[in-house]
Amino acid sequence: MHVDPSIFKAYDIRGVYPEQLDEQTGRAVGRAFASFLQPEQVVVGRDMRLSSPSVCAALIEGLRQQQANVLDLGMVSTDQYYYACATLGRPGVMVTASHNPAQYCGFKMVREMPYLLSGDEGIQDLRRLIETEDFRPAHGKGLIESRDVSDGFVDKVLGMVDAKRLRRLKVVADTGNGMVGPILKRVYDRLPVDLVGMYLDPDGSLPNHGLDPMKEENRAELEGRVVSEGADVGFAFDGDGDRFFAIDDRGHFVPGDFLTALMAQYLIEREPGATIIHDVRCSWAVRDLVAAAGGTALQERVGHSFLKPRLLREGGVYAGELSGHYYFRDFFGADSGIVPSLILLQMMSERGQTMSQLLSPLESRYFLSGEINSRVEDPEAKIEAIAARYGDGRIERIDGISVSFSDWHFNVRASNTEPLLRLNLEAMSRQQMEQQRDEVLAVILAP
Repeated sequence: MHVDPSIFKAYDIRGVYPEQLDEQTGRAVGRAFASFLQPEQVVVGRDMRLSSPSVCAALIEGLRQQQANVLDLGMVSTDQYYYACATLGRPGVMVTASHNPAQYCGFKMVREMPYLLSGDEGIQDLRRLIETEDFRPAHGKGLIESRDVSDGFVDKVLGMVDAKRLRRLKVVADTGNGMVGPILKRVYDRLPVDLVGMYLDPDGSLPNHGLDPMKEENRAELEGRVVSEGADVGFAFDGDGDRFFAIDDRGHFVPGDFLTALMAQYLIEREPGATIIHDVRCSWAVRDLVAAAGGTALQERVGHSFLKPRLLREGGVYAGELSGHYYFRDFFGADSGIVPSLILLQMMSERGQTMSQLLSPLESRYFLSGEINSRVEDPEAKIEAIAARYGDGRIERIDGISVSFSDWHFNVRASNTEPLLRLNLEAMSRQQMEQQRDEVLAVILAP
């Protein structure tokens, strides 16, 4: 079968519906997944996209054609799907395009929790099976069973905090008509939270704004609403619910590495000496707060296929990424949007501080450039030019190139999918950050 090879990404299968990916693709993914893993039963969930019901039905048909039994969760957030795969001990396929625009569709595939199929391990194997239609011979058709796992999921995430220690807080939550709204309401109904909901109803037409809160235009309304409501904090979730973002009481977006640092410090206080993992782009705030709390901070490459195995290998309690993915040992090593929101509520309650007060020591010491993307013809050549220019610094090649000096550092890495270089830089004063940022950008953009 002919299939667009560009839909097979580093972490999932994803493309525009129906031009790049359609029901025929869904059926083929189902047949390939069952042929590759030979599972007895497969957990299947889907998001709210307008294409998801028909693509999911085709996926299920393909799985059953290969004699795999299907446990159909219906429409769920990705962390509910991970919960089901973990507690049932089954592989799974989630029909979702995460935070992509409405016209996209895709698949996130669990081999065995917390391990997902990735470009290096499984996804290219599926591509070859689909292209050659070399599916395993099957004798008979798999059975299908529907299952609602939401009650168990709600109990599980609430069990990760002590609700009795929460004080009453006002939260504005924007789920962007994605998958988190219904389950968030059920979780927060059991907490002393005054919830002001924004776009909590799943709607695949996305009538209000996009699904990626990293983009300023998608969170601007929430930032204003936190201030106008006099709320303690604002929470934003991406389309399928595996990423989490916070807005402080001033209406300011909280950088993902500052959240990583604060949650790491808090979790180490609860579990002295704990190990946490963070990606190479993160602020030195993570390293410093973890050390001050008596824990161990370890750097890792960007992406769940690196962070999750490292978390388990090191016996870590938690891993955080700049992009809003937060992984928890006690949530099967998986990422969730709701879990970090609960941890943040408990941290604010116990500290008796506002979000801006928690951030203040970090904002006065660590000055971040934010991620800056530059389109370049030859990313690898640019990375070597950076290595030559900054050879007097400490150079690490964990992911792209990281260069450290005594009072500033940066990481430059190539995009997995586009001819882009991504720069993240930090310095100990705003003036120095801006000066060094412009200097490194000049090397990246030099002809």
